[in-house]
Parts: sequence; structure tokens; C-alpha cells
Amino acid sequence: MRLPMWLSQHVAALRALLVLTVLLGLAYPLAFVAIGKLPGLSGKAGGSLVAHGSTLIGQAFTDSDGNPIPKYFQSRPSAAGKGYDPTATSASNLGPEDVVDTADRKSLLTQVCARSQAIGKLEGVDGSRPYCTAGGVGAVLEVFHRDGLTGPVTRVISVNGPAFMPTYDGVTVESGTGEIPGGVITPIRGDAPAHPVVPSDAVTAGASGLDPDISPAYAELQAPRIARERGISEKSVQELIEKYTVGRALGFMGEPGVNVLELNMALDKG
Repeated sequence: MRLPMWLSQHVAALRALLVLTVLLGLAYPLAFVAIGKLPGLSGKAGGSLVAHGSTLIGQAFTDSDGNPIPKYFQSRPSAAGKGYDPTATSASNLGPEDVVDTADRKSLLTQVCARSQAIGKLEGVDGSRPYCTAGGVGAVLEVFHRDGLTGPVTRVISVNGPAFMPTYDGVTVESGTGEIPGGVITPIRGDAPAHPVVPSDAVTAGASGLDPDISPAYAELQAPRIARERGISEKSVQELIEKYTVGRALGFMGEPGVNVLELNMALDKG
């Protein structure tokens, strides 16, 4: 007996549902579980969990007040939640033109300047960077011209706080707190070296906010402090850095990295 059209359509839909459930709800997930058990993939598929965290997820090595613990290598900054939060993985979404502080938050430039200055103090090196003031904020002026965007300069404001230079184009620089409509935002490079001592990955957060690695350059910058705090030779610290440095993916993608958790665990083991 032939089924009514409306019933045959429902039966066909039910069959499709059952087939897709088996394929996509059972076979597909189980296939990827099996792939994850292959040699070389099993550790990553399982999260690479170790006693103190995961080698695939970054974490902070700080005390209860958020200060770096001197005997440990420090990770890359994180914008995920309150830091390295897997449930809030994200970047800050702030771009290179975010240079003016507001009442609600610090600009990306000021964040970078402050981090670089703090790392310079921690490591005992020059933490200065282009477009940063000695006070660790973005060196940004708002310049007002007589004819709007052109003509003689009539007024100059240091938008991120106290004036960091006495005059600009012969006009006294005023201290300010934020941008005023009508001026031209003008970052000032200053006399910092073109290639700062503090590497860029030490002062900028990654896209995920969970980066487990740092650059070899940042690891090497921290080596003298680690050796001093632990009473070991700097050479032995350098050897550990080389041991836990991973090259580019497939030999050409990305940059070499050093796994911070593995490095710190190796230090604790002696």
C-alpha cells in the first residue's frame, strides 16, 4: 500500500535524521578520537596536561599581588579574561592607532609602554621604546593649527598626562587628560633605540591570550635574572632555553618559541 504524500515525506526525513545522527553524531567524533590517539598527536589531543597546568595553555608565574616571581620565566601578556582564561580566550582588539588614553582604559600604546618599562626594571635593562615617555605612557600630542589641519601651530596638549616635552614647534606643551575635538593626534617618536631591548612579544598580548610560548629573545633576556635568583650559571639556563625551543611549524610557518611551563618545570627539577 502506498503511503500518503505527507507521511512518506516524514518517513524520508526521519531516515535522513537517523543516517546523519549515526554519521555525524557517532562515526565522525569517534574517527577524530581515533586520530587523536595516533603517535605524536595523543599529547595535544589530551590537552598536554602536566602537574602544574597544560603545556598548550599559557599561565602567569606571579604572586598573589600579581607581581612576577623572580625565579621563574615570565609568560607573554594575556588579554583573555583576567589573564590566560580558557573560557574567555580573546585578543584586546586594539590596533596600532589606539594611542590616546581615556577615563575608562589605557590605550594599547600606553599598555605597551608600561609593560616595557616594568620589564626593563625587572631585568635591569633599558625598557625604553619609540613613542613612549619616560613615565611609561604613550608619547602623544594633540596639535591645533590656526586653519584646522594646516597653518601655524596655536596650541599643543599632551593627551596622556603630564607634558613630556617643553615645547612643540615653538608652542608650550600643556598637560592634558584625553583628546579634544579639533586637534591632530601626533605621536612623538623620541630618542629611544629603533630596536628596543625588550622584545615585542614581551609587551603585546597574542590573539588567543593563551600563548604557552615566548620568543627565544624574550627567554634570553630573562636568563641572567633566572641564573642569579637560582644561584646557577647563566650557561646552564641558556642550555635549557635551547632544549625547550621549538622551531617553525613545518620548517617555515610562524616563529620559533620556547614553552614557558616546560622551562620552569625543568628549572624546578634542577
